[in-house]
Parts: sequence; structure tokens; C-alpha cells
Amino acid sequence: MDTELSEISAFIQSIPPFDSLPKQVLAQLVRELTINYVRKNEALPPQGITDPRLYILRKGAISCLSSGNELIARLGEGDLCTAFCSEDIAQQDGIHIVQTDEDSLVYSVSIEVLADIGERFPSISDFFSNDSAQRLKNKMNKVNEEAIMASTLMNTSVSNFYQSPVETIECSSSIQQAAIQMTEQGYSCLVVVDGEEPVGIVTDKDIRRRCVAAGLSTEQAISEIMTTDMCTIDIKNNAYDALMTMTAKHIHHLPVTKYGNLAGMVSVTDLINNEGHNAINLSSIIHKANSLEELKQISDLLPKLQIRLAKLGSSADHVGKSISAITMAFTKRLIEMAEYKFGQAPVPYAWLAAGSQARQEQLAHSDQDNAIIICDTMKPYDDAWFENLANFVCDGLAECGFIYCPGDIMATNPKWRQPRKVWQSYFTDWVETPSPKALLNSSVFFDLDTIYGDKTLLEDVRQNMLKSTQKSTLFIAHLSKNALGLRPPLGFFRDFVLKPNGKHKATLDLKHNGIAPVVDLARIYALAEGISAVNTIERIQQAAGTRSLTKASAENLIDAYEFLGMLRVEHQAQKLMRGEEPDNYLSPKEISKLEREHLKDAFKVIKTLQDARQSSF
Repeated sequence: MDTELSEISAFIQSIPPFDSLPKQVLAQLVRELTINYVRKNEALPPQGITDPRLYILRKGAISCLSSGNELIARLGEGDLCTAFCSEDIAQQDGIHIVQTDEDSLVYSVSIEVLADIGERFPSISDFFSNDSAQRLKNKMNKVNEEAIMASTLMNTSVSNFYQSPVETIECSSSIQQAAIQMTEQGYSCLVVVDGEEPVGIVTDKDIRRRCVAAGLSTEQAISEIMTTDMCTIDIKNNAYDALMTMTAKHIHHLPVTKYGNLAGMVSVTDLINNEGHNAINLSSIIHKANSLEELKQISDLLPKLQIRLAKLGSSADHVGKSISAITMAFTKRLIEMAEYKFGQAPVPYAWLAAGSQARQEQLAHSDQDNAIIICDTMKPYDDAWFENLANFVCDGLAECGFIYCPGDIMATNPKWRQPRKVWQSYFTDWVETPSPKALLNSSVFFDLDTIYGDKTLLEDVRQNMLKSTQKSTLFIAHLSKNALGLRPPLGFFRDFVLKPNGKHKATLDLKHNGIAPVVDLARIYALAEGISAVNTIERIQQAAGTRSLTKASAENLIDAYEFLGMLRVEHQAQKLMRGEEPDNYLSPKEISKLEREHLKDAFKVIKTLQDARQSSF
């Protein structure tokens, strides 16, 4: 291979999905490439080329535009342009015009050549046949598998996890009897026995799939739907072996044996939940702390926990819930200390978390957003007690590394320390008169959760609020318009992403350009459909299949959100390990070329859902 071909081969090999090809196949691909020089402002495809082809940008810059001249993507060196692979792809991506922003060197290869290679290497055909949402879903499935593989369960005995005794049912019993037994005992599976001899296993999934979905009578014997080739694991094995067995066999329940006899049952949930024990243990230690000084020492462990969870491959959802649970523990302990110092509250109240903590999406040492809702029986002079409480708790949280809210959204602000009826009037005004300030408050206070105290105070306000938002199309329209101000970047440009100057030059703001738009969409879906959930993923899941969101779109949006969250957690862990302050500004150079492609897929999913919301209002 001459020098020029060798250089082209090295370049193509650096681009996913071609980086997985053997050298001889890569050489075949390179020999089939067409090389074109395209002048600035000229359109693709180059003059004289009419057949469907994949274009690869070697040097220069390309813009992909919609029929309305809206920028859909901006491509730089090493980017792939699939708009001319087929008409379906172009329509799917909404691309109408592709033109160069400067003189460019472009490689192209015919779809026939790609199809031939794809027949031998499915990863190639999958990459180009799948849309952005499916590619992202495949990535997140792989991430979840890797999280399992990275588990620390290898050093833990399965005896630490299994549930005993094993619940059994006679093989002659009916399917209905099995369902009743599982319901009454709270189990999701039963071991089927013939006398004392285990002959199979049945799960709630078996009842749904093999009985209900198949139209089988529930009077039939449970042996009709049980799995007979039951896998087991000896109690001497480690938990990792159990997890690998369940993964390989695609099962969620595994009977544990001791000396050949049934000893218990272990589930995937039992094993995965182990990774949250560190957060649980830390919360327990916080509860036992007797002074602010002790709490401050414990708070130093938070960044280390976030690093550990990131190294284990924990999902962003898992990390957020773990960190939020610990922040909740700090808050509860400070409130208990305050009540010991100032005496019991004069009237019932609830300490509220707002924003990311309420959504259970907080990361280490975020700023604090909180409020207090008080029973309507309070007297004006009672506020002195609640002011003391607010100062003690907010100051204590700040001492533990949770900085004061820059926007003063804290219980120390009298405006956010009010009786229930005042809070109700706040929400009524925000919904009925959606001014810019009201919409800003909505982004914070429509995400509330009770941390301590009387939960009914907030729930009463929330239920009344949701009744109003479901009816107010004007409020939802204004909220949608406000939320759509945050747009994901439309493309990478030579590894520079939208931040042209300043401290964070050449970086992407993961929070505001990626995560926040999904959080905003989820909030809109929840308010429009009367969903009381606050967590972003839970909101999307519960909105799936409603007039606001299709089930397929919900799955795609969750994949995009989880991928962006994963990048954010990993980025912050790297910063923490270097002794730097964690932030949300990611340089594309920090991630692989393939991850950049997945990042673009995530942005496409978000933009699609934002466009759908915009067209609705």
C-alpha cells in the first residue's frame, strides 16, 4: 500500500464503525473510495455523482440544513454525512440541503460496497441501518451490561444475598393458586415441587406470558407453564457467579442450594441493590452524628462516593439517587439537631427540597434549594421559630459543602417559608398568570419533595396545582415556549462546541445544552398530564402512551437522558480525582469518536421531541 493509501486507511480506521474492521477489509474499503474537492458554498453531492453514497469529511466544514434553512448539523473532520445514503434517511433527519462552509476534501463510498461489507460484518450494517434513537438504545444496553461486569460482587459470597426459606408450590396446584400465593406472600417467583422434589420454577412473568397472554385457563396446573430446566447455584459460590449465571441464562431468579438441598432464592435485584449499600451505610452514620463538626467530616466522603460509583459504572440515575439520599440524611439530621436546640415546632410543618434534590438527581455538593410549608394554624409570632430552624439548617448545609443558593431559593428567605394557603396562592398565580418570573419559579418549585415533617401539606398543594395545570393550556404553552429556549447544540465543529470564548472555551455545557432540556420536557409532560412524580425518568415513564408523549419517544428520551447523565458523572469523577472542582463543561476531546457520535444521536432525539412540543403549541 503506497503512502497516500496508507494515510487514508489510518484516517478511515479512526472513524466508527470502520474502526472494528479487519485490515484486509479496511483496505478493500479504501480502494473503493472516491475523492472529491468541493469549493466553499458548493452543495453535495459533487457534480456528476448521482448514486446513493456515504460521504466522509476529510478536511473542511459542512452544514446540513432543513427545507427552511434551519441548521440541523455541522460536520467537521472525520464526520459522516449519511443524507445521501437513501431518501428515507434524508427525510428522517430532515435534511434538505448539504453545503460546504469552506473548501473541503470529501471521501465517498457507494452504498453497494457498504452493503457488501455489512453482510459480513453486521456492526457496519447495524450502524447505518439504525436511526439515531436505536443506536443510542444499543449503546445504553451495552453500558448496562458493562455496569454488571464491573460489579464488586466477585468478592462477596452469594450467602450474603439470598432470601430464605424458598417458597414452594405443588406441581398439581392451579395457576390461579400460584398467583394468589405470590400475591399474599409478596414473592415474584415460586419453586414448583412434586412432594419434596423440586421440578421447576415459575415467575410472575411466566404467568403473564405463558398464561394470560396465551389465553390459558388459570385453572390449569402450574406445571403447564413452569420452567423445568431450573438453574441453581451452590451457596459456596460468590455473588458475581450468580449474577453471571442469570445474565447468561436471561433469568432474574436463581435458587441457591446447600449440600444439594434448596436453601434460598437470590434475584438480580438483590445483587444490584448491593451497590447502593455504601450510600445506605453513609446515611446511617449521618443519622448517628452528634455535632455539626461530625457532619462536616462525613461530608468530605461525598466526592469519594461519587468517584466510586462512577468507577463501578453505575448509571447516572443510581448516582443521583444515592447522592440525593445522603443530602436528605444531612438535612434530616440538621433539622433534628435544630428541634433539640429550639424545642418542638409550634405547629406542623414540612421541610421541602426543590430542584435536583427533589428530583433525586443531585451530585456531590450541589447548591441547596429548599423551602418550608407550614400549617395554616400558625400565628405571626410562630415564624421566629421557623426562621431559627431555617438559619440553623441552611448554615449547617453550607458548612457541609452544600453552598447557598445563588438565587436565594432557600428557607431563610421569608418568601419561601410560608403557610400552606400562601403556597397554594403562589401556584395559582403562577399557573393563571404565567409571567416570565412565574415561569422561572415554575422550573424550581414545580419540582418539590418533602424531606421532613407533615407530607400532607405539600401533597394537598400539589394535587390542587396539578388539577390547574391539566386544564390550563395557556400555562403549558408558555412553559413550553420558555423551556424550548434551551436547545441542544446542532453539531460539532472541529471539536469545538458552541462555547466560543471565556473560561469554558471549546466545551459543551452538558447540563444546560443536554440534561436541562430533557428535565424541562419531562416537567411539561407531568404538569400537562397531572402526574405527581418529580424524578425525570419516572415522569417520562408515566407520561409514556399519553397524548403528550408516545411510548417509543419516551424510551428514546430516557436513553438520551441517561447517556448525557453518564457522560456528566464520568466527567465530574475525572475532575474530582484530579483534585479539581466538578463542573458540567465537557470538551469533546475528552471522549472517544464513537461517544461523540452517540452524543449527536442524543441531541437529535432531544431536538425531535422539542420540535414536536413546539409544533403542539
